[in-house]
Amino acid sequence: MTSFHALFWVSETMNISRTGKYYYLKFLRLKGSPHALSFGAAIGVLVGITPTIPLHTVVILALTIITRSSFIAGLITSWLVCNPLTYIPQYYLSLKIGNLVTPYHLDWEKIKGVLELLLSDESFTLRLKSLLDLGYEAIVVMLVGGILLALPFSIASYYLSYLSILKFRKKKREKQVLR
Repeated sequence: MTSFHALFWVSETMNISRTGKYYYLKFLRLKGSPHALSFGAAIGVLVGITPTIPLHTVVILALTIITRSSFIAGLITSWLVCNPLTYIPQYYLSLKIGNLVTPYHLDWEKIKGVLELLLSDESFTLRLKSLLDLGYEAIVVMLVGGILLALPFSIASYYLSYLSILKFRKKKREKQVLR
């Protein structure tokens, strides 16, 4: 079984809370400095909340290379914040915030139709074309709204993950000393 298949097998065989705990522990056990891991996690949250579904992995890879942070931490946190339970509210809130702060106005029905196509089994090029067909104004509304929505969560995730990593590693060192 490949690691890709094993990743989804774990998600299918465990309940939601166990899956969350599994990925949390997987994140804490990653190698690297607490700063690099936490910054990668913050990037993952930022990108995961923004309405860029077909491009999440590419954007996370680019940002983690530029900032020299953890790509794997970014992927794990992106998967946790952008899932079937969260992406519709995230897109809706991005739309509302973007409509408030930009001079443009976008309708939810139009976004919902494109979102359904993005999550379908259609080819990547067709999904990307549907995004581009929304037009410049729609992309501005959704990206600005998504970034403004994601920033507080991203900043909070940096500090929470940094403190969690330090606490986990301290506990691990104490256990090793006791042996």
